[in-house]
Amino acid sequence: MERSLSMEVVRVTEAAAIESAKWMGRGDKISADDAATTAMRTMFDTIPMHGTVVIGEGEMDEAPMLYIGEELGLRNGGPAVDIAVDPLEGTNIVAKGSNGALTVLAIADKGNLLNAPDMYMEKIAVGPEAAGKVNINASVTENLQAVAAAKNKAVSDVVATLLDRPRHEKIVEEIRAAGAQIKFIQDGDVNAAINTAFDQTGVDIMFGIGGAPEGVISAAALKCLGGDFQGRLVPEDDEQLARCEKMGIDVNQVFQLNDLVKGDDAIFAATGVTDGELLKGVQYKGSYCLTHSVVMRAKSGTVRFIEGRHSLDKKPTY
Repeated sequence: MERSLSMEVVRVTEAAAIESAKWMGRGDKISADDAATTAMRTMFDTIPMHGTVVIGEGEMDEAPMLYIGEELGLRNGGPAVDIAVDPLEGTNIVAKGSNGALTVLAIADKGNLLNAPDMYMEKIAVGPEAAGKVNINASVTENLQAVAAAKNKAVSDVVATLLDRPRHEKIVEEIRAAGAQIKFIQDGDVNAAINTAFDQTGVDIMFGIGGAPEGVISAAALKCLGGDFQGRLVPEDDEQLARCEKMGIDVNQVFQLNDLVKGDDAIFAATGVTDGELLKGVQYKGSYCLTHSVVMRAKSGTVRFIEGRHSLDKKPTY
């Protein structure tokens, strides 16, 4: 992929954040998501690339969502890339005016992102220090001990994060029995996975079951950061099981990081919509607004935090 795409794609997440943040606390997650999606599609089509959405929000007849198979970019001979996108990671967060909503996307050379089915995935994620030390087939306690050893801390000082859901009751019991700490999240496990790679967030490991498409996006981010991610699909019914079989996916397979994001390169970008541990949310200042983003590339290992000031009088050029 071309190095310049890093700065191009962050313009996409910035635009989506600016538009969706206008809906913060207004109780309308559909409008917030639509605003992010429309802004993303508009900005994608200014980038010199030929992109195909392999992870999106449904099929073609579900537009205006960015649908699987949709082609984006100028398509004028630029690089061919796979796109994984969640226009608004945390629609409920924005609707409620809570913390931690992001606009996120990942791109990789064509054929390098797993076309993950839209179902649940069991996940485990860690940052660079614990990369290669955890195993989704090991017990919660064993993984907590492995992270503690890798980070030279006591298990009681390890902070695990996971979605606050009834399906995680057993994991919560095991974390507490091991003596570790828990930081619950209400929505947005892409954010949680990324946080394991940054000391300032105070998070060491992510457990739990969330969306498979979000798992691939998280894996792309952690590939850029030198972290680790493993996932296993969790079909809920015979229909989902049949879909996996049709796609040639073994539901017992553990997807390693390099199964989810192949090759040596990927680009991940995210912009804060509402304030979080890692990124500040959009701030409107009258004639302009401020954004806070992160963009990273696996091949170079570069991580950039970008503070943007955007003239609202000159938008939607972003």
